[in-house]
Amino acid sequence: MLRLSVNVDHVATLRQARGSNYPDPVTAALLAELAGASGITVHLREDRRHIQERDVELLRRTVKTKLNLEMGLSESVVKFALKVRPDLATLVPEKREELTTEGGLDLSKSGDRLPEVISLLHDAGIAVSLFINPTPNSVKKAHKLNADFVELHTGLYAEAKDPSQIAEELEKIAGSAMLAKKLELGVNAGHGLNYENVREIAMIKEIDELSIGHSIISRSCLVGIQEAVRQMLKLMQR
Repeated sequence: MLRLSVNVDHVATLRQARGSNYPDPVTAALLAELAGASGITVHLREDRRHIQERDVELLRRTVKTKLNLEMGLSESVVKFALKVRPDLATLVPEKREELTTEGGLDLSKSGDRLPEVISLLHDAGIAVSLFINPTPNSVKKAHKLNADFVELHTGLYAEAKDPSQIAEELEKIAGSAMLAKKLELGVNAGHGLNYENVREIAMIKEIDELSIGHSIISRSCLVGIQEAVRQMLKLMQR
């Protein structure tokens, strides 16, 4: 069955907007799990714009399914991840000026830092996923870097308007997922997925898990987080 990992970053975004202690992303994570989510995702950014160390520490103690920590390669975040030990660390590119992650890791320009971080995480018993663009070259490089999973960037698919462009992006994602499976990598996917576009992605049988945040948290403002998660899971049913 296709799994759903709910990203609760934007619960923290709302909290940080007023510098208050509510709404609590930890509570949101509990409700998402009760509604059927198979995992919780948070991104501890270097600038700490939403999720804070406190959130990750509490989530590590309370999440009953799987905790996926999205993270860049900064020394402070890597050191924190090694201490907290999430179930999965998803390595993502990160720029301070971006509103959200804009694309996959450029594995051809990763230098020595990426292999070093992957090795450190593995030594701590943490599985590693690489957030990559859906191309055969990126999948092959992720395999060569000894990643356990890839998360395929679905942003271009989500932003596409023309039917031919949508079909082209779906083909890239499906082809990359198939190659990753042949290389015995776990396959996740995410970015920009919502209630209107998720079904086509969910039909790609090689994908194991979808990571979805903004659309679910947005809908939860109107219907509550448990109902928002249930509605997404219903659309994901193959």
